[in-house]
Amino acid sequence: MGNMLRKLPFAKALTNASAKPNPFKHLERKISINNEDYVFYDISSLGKGFEELPYSIRVLLESAVRNCDNFQVTEKDVQSILSWKESKGEAAKQTDVEVAFKPARVILQDFTGVPAVVDFAAMRDAVLRLKGDPNKINPICPSDLVIDHSVQVDFARTPDALNKNQNLEFERNKERFTFLKWGAKAFDNMLIVPPGSGIVHQVNLEYLARVVFEDAMNGSKMLYPDSVVGTDSHTTMINGLGVLGWGVGGIEAEAVMLGQAIAMLLPEVIGYKLVGKLSSLATSTDLVLTITKHLRQIGVVGKFVEFFGPGVEELSIADRATISNMCPEYGATVGFFPVDRNSLGYLKQTNRSDDKINVIAKYLEATKQLRDYNNSAQDPHFTKIVSLDLSTVVTSVSGPKRPHDRVAVSEMQLDFRSCLTNKIGFKGFELNPDSLSACGDFTWSDGKTYSLKHGSVVIAAITSCTNTSNPSVMLGAGLLAQKAVKENLKVSPFIKTSLSPGSGVVTYYLKESGVIPALETLGFDVVGYGCMTCIGNSGPLEENLVNVIEKNGLVCAGVLSGNRNFEGRIHPNTRANYLASPLLVIAYAIAGTVDIDFEKDPLGTRADGSKVFLRDIWPTRQEIHAVEQKYVIPAMFQEVYGKIEVGSPAWQDLQAPTGKLYPWDEKSTYIKLPPFFETMTRDLPSNRPIVGARVLLFLGDSVTTDHISPAGSIARNSPAARYLAERGLTPREFNSYGSRRGNDAVMARGTFANIRLVNKLVQTTGPKTLHIPSGTEMDVFDCAEQYGKEMTPLILLVGKDYGSGSSRDWAAKGPYLLGIRAVIAESYERIHRSNLVGMGIIPLQYLEGENADSLGLTGQEIFNIAIPDDCKPGQIITVETNCGKKFKVLVRFDTEVDLTYYRHGGILNYMIRKMLD
Repeated sequence: MGNMLRKLPFAKALTNASAKPNPFKHLERKISINNEDYVFYDISSLGKGFEELPYSIRVLLESAVRNCDNFQVTEKDVQSILSWKESKGEAAKQTDVEVAFKPARVILQDFTGVPAVVDFAAMRDAVLRLKGDPNKINPICPSDLVIDHSVQVDFARTPDALNKNQNLEFERNKERFTFLKWGAKAFDNMLIVPPGSGIVHQVNLEYLARVVFEDAMNGSKMLYPDSVVGTDSHTTMINGLGVLGWGVGGIEAEAVMLGQAIAMLLPEVIGYKLVGKLSSLATSTDLVLTITKHLRQIGVVGKFVEFFGPGVEELSIADRATISNMCPEYGATVGFFPVDRNSLGYLKQTNRSDDKINVIAKYLEATKQLRDYNNSAQDPHFTKIVSLDLSTVVTSVSGPKRPHDRVAVSEMQLDFRSCLTNKIGFKGFELNPDSLSACGDFTWSDGKTYSLKHGSVVIAAITSCTNTSNPSVMLGAGLLAQKAVKENLKVSPFIKTSLSPGSGVVTYYLKESGVIPALETLGFDVVGYGCMTCIGNSGPLEENLVNVIEKNGLVCAGVLSGNRNFEGRIHPNTRANYLASPLLVIAYAIAGTVDIDFEKDPLGTRADGSKVFLRDIWPTRQEIHAVEQKYVIPAMFQEVYGKIEVGSPAWQDLQAPTGKLYPWDEKSTYIKLPPFFETMTRDLPSNRPIVGARVLLFLGDSVTTDHISPAGSIARNSPAARYLAERGLTPREFNSYGSRRGNDAVMARGTFANIRLVNKLVQTTGPKTLHIPSGTEMDVFDCAEQYGKEMTPLILLVGKDYGSGSSRDWAAKGPYLLGIRAVIAESYERIHRSNLVGMGIIPLQYLEGENADSLGLTGQEIFNIAIPDDCKPGQIITVETNCGKKFKVLVRFDTEVDLTYYRHGGILNYMIRKMLD
């Protein structure tokens, strides 16, 4: 966003008359590259301490120096970042230091992009209402706002699956796409990546990433590092290329698009040293699952992880991107790989021009931001160093309910069997020992009878998340499929198999290398591009199959090459879900069960009676590398991305409205004017205490945004389904929650609608709660609506790691619309806490060692909470209850900016008032 304020016509309202010229102008240098003249800020000349800074911190430093105006970004910010070692180094006391950061750009996926554009359109309406002068409403100009699209997989194992899915996508989502096409015209500096092009993370890596920006500024071209924030937590994937980026809430991203700097705490940086080499049979997926478990055990939440050491040289950029993509699963803000010569080689491979690559190299060399992993003299100072020998990595999966519960494949059978009888939890289903032999038969459309038992695989998906950016594992899966077909191995027809590449390039090199026919023979047809099985969009399982699972209480399995397998996320009928490499996805699909020991149990039998084991068809890294070198070439990227903005004929034929204000359709069930600004006043509202609050939900630990935010299909018996049915829609037309994120009425009704929600106020698992005054058990939305009619404010009582998982703005918007004013938790996920603040919800935290149980809270109390007018970041306040209990909590307003947003009633309200100044 380097020159964002100059590009924003109304952003002058967001500056300050007291803003001063950049005090670091003396660091500006000139450089000539490719016969072109450039300027840049030479942060390496800042003096003592610079070369000890982690490379990730150097990116923060450059942004602060370049954007310093002593208003949004101050000289103090620059000095704080430069003095990182003193506050965050190994010997430091780890004091909290707040700094400002302006990313270079913002990226959104469709599901988060639609509500962002809806909010912008609603902000225009609010400005018009409060200001009353439509002539002064200028275009809101996002900075490199990129939106991609996701589809629901309702077809699999058919050659025409891709066309069917894309046709279905346009049939269901035409209104949403039309709205986005309007937004591309109505807002400046906004790029839409049309449906069917790929998933946002991979398009970002292969096409959008600049690594170094070139911005026209005062007659010169300014060079500075690429950096990005995105509304999907897996924006972190781009760190594998040396671009600093992480996920933020949609609310925070919208503020960045409006020219606001991010207020953040200067992070600790964990140095993760890699040595050695991977074995010939290990994959990048095995490596990332190993790292994920390791870092989760160490504890890196809210920290940067920066990789270094000679082992990094052994990893391709795709390998590094896979590790970075799993960053939210090990809890860090970023998993950063500084740019090196391999990074520049990847830019060449993906069709970036030689001139551009030369500019990147020269700039990074001049500012000491180009890394040589074999040169230990370049190793910076870290808060803490941990290490991993790559040779110790073994073939692994992760599950059955969390991405950081890694299991070596050699131990998988024993682990799964123990999970069946373990106590209910992340590693247990607590089955009665007498039911372990349960099984059931059903007849498939081919007329044959099949059996299901515990561990039977019913979904096997090579998904667009994480792994499909990596040619090594995708081609490895293709080579394994070829060998499996040659051995006449098959996948049972009832297993729902699918292959959803991350971009068209993947399909290209799979076809060119000749592995597509074998993949299709095993049922892994290309079904589309976007978030699919990993987010619950696998489509329904066949009814006979579901009946057998439910009647016999079977713990059946889904195996996917994604990054999240939280309970209830993948499919209601797959209670056990395992993350695995694309190769293992196919292997388990052939086996038909996760209850197998691949070393002892064969996958099939040859005609001569000999057994075929997994080791017989598993390709080595050397085999895979040879194919990758031959078929993954720049011409493919040129062919795919040369026309990416054009889109399909269906996209081209879409007719979008014109004009700066959107013509809202009151009958629409997709795009609805949100109520966030209906009661907003021009003046700052008074600080009102929370009096007489009831607990809407009393939840435990690890409540993820999958439990909070609407996602996946809309259940037919849900409040959202009733809302849609009342408007004449049939269940076939309900679509998914993701597709309806532009309609607040649907999203509010889907908040806390997860079937696996465990609420201590009721006896059963699911989206139910107790209306305490009446003692009536109700759907969560219906209960909140009843409390609203009674003018009763609401709070939540929750445990540790509240809001972990995907960063979703609706995980904060939904609770806000339900009437929730505060959350009391043991701890929060970083992005979700920020989102709560952004919606004006107060995040409170129990004091160390205390929680609801230790305080004797039942969730049936009445609560009074008052935030002092002069509240400071991190202040301790007292919560009072009607039963006489009082306890202290930490107010998780971590910065002065948090407090400012809260006082305005949220970040978007704050932005509107700034525009009206």
